[in-house]
Amino acid sequence: MTTVCLIRHGETDWNAQGKLQGKTDIPLNNTGRKQAEECGTFLNADDYDVLICSPLQRAKETATIINRHLGLPFIEMDDFKERSFGDAEGMTIEERFQVYPDKQFPHQEEREGFKKRVMTGLEKVTQQFPKQRILLVAHGAVINVILSELSNGEVGSGITKLMNGCISNVQFQDQTWKVHNYNQIEHLS
Repeated sequence: MTTVCLIRHGETDWNAQGKLQGKTDIPLNNTGRKQAEECGTFLNADDYDVLICSPLQRAKETATIINRHLGLPFIEMDDFKERSFGDAEGMTIEERFQVYPDKQFPHQEEREGFKKRVMTGLEKVTQQFPKQRILLVAHGAVINVILSELSNGEVGSGITKLMNGCISNVQFQDQTWKVHNYNQIEHLS
C-alpha cells in the first residue's frame, strides 16, 4: 500500500488577510512557522519514507521546518505548485467578488489543466515510490483537487476549506485510492 500524508503549508500574511495567493511566491509568517514546527513535532519519522513539496517558498519552508524533525529524503516537484489565479492574485474575497463576480479571473490556469497537472504528479509519486509512505507539503487548491478526485467529489474542491497546517491522509491499495481523513488540525495550538 502507498500512503500519502498531505500537509497544507503554514499561514502567510496573505492568508491572514484573505488574499488569493496562487503562484505569487509569498513567505510564511510567524504563525505559519509555528504551524510547521507543530507538524514536525507531531509527525514521526519512522512513519514516512520521503518528503515531497511544492517549490513555492511557503510550502518549501513548511517542508524544511518539518524535515528538521524527520530527516527524510527531500524532493521538490513543480506538479504540486499552487494553481495560478491570474489577475485575481493579491485580491481579497471582497475585491475579487467586486471585480470578478463570475469568478472568471483573467489569465488563470484552467481548472482541467490544473487538475491534470496535480493528478499526473500524484501518479508519478506512486510510480516512483511504490508501497512507500510519502509526506507531501503543498497548497490548499492542490490538496483539495486530490481529495475531490479521490473521493469522487464528496470532499475537496468547492466543499472543503482546508486550514493552514492541516493534515489529510490518502492511501493507494489494490489499484484504488481512498481518502482516509482530511483537514486534521488537532496537532495545532
